Amino acid sequence: MEIGIVRNFLPEELLENFDVVLVQELGDLTTKKVILEIHMEEKNNLPGGYSKVDYESKGFSSFSRVQDFPVRGKAVYLVIRRRRWRHKETKEEITNDYSFIAEGSKLTKELSDFFKGTGRDPGRYDK
Repeated sequence: MEIGIVRNFLPEELLENFDVVLVQELGDLTTKKVILEIHMEEKNNLPGGYSKVDYESKGFSSFSRVQDFPVRGKAVYLVIRRRRWRHKETKEEITNDYSFIAEGSKLTKELSDFFKGTGRDPGRYDK
């Protein structure tokens, strides 16, 4: 699937902070349906209030898999890798704080708000 096209379906806030690096159509063995998996990596932007003189990027933390709005009946999952930043002297680690994931869930905030407003069950897209 074309990465450029997929960008049209993603929240603007997400695209400002992350690059789409891979889009896959995969078969889910448990549901026997095709799903879309969009892999994203955080851009190399230090969190606000910190100095690049003091901090350095130290790769990525483990990925998070978050469900987003379905596209044409296919479940969509965002596989997100966030950067780790480390202070050069104290070795303190920091990360950017994003609010696109609904607290206490594995859904994007927009999808969570949608389900709250309609009373729909997010699990139906996995079946």
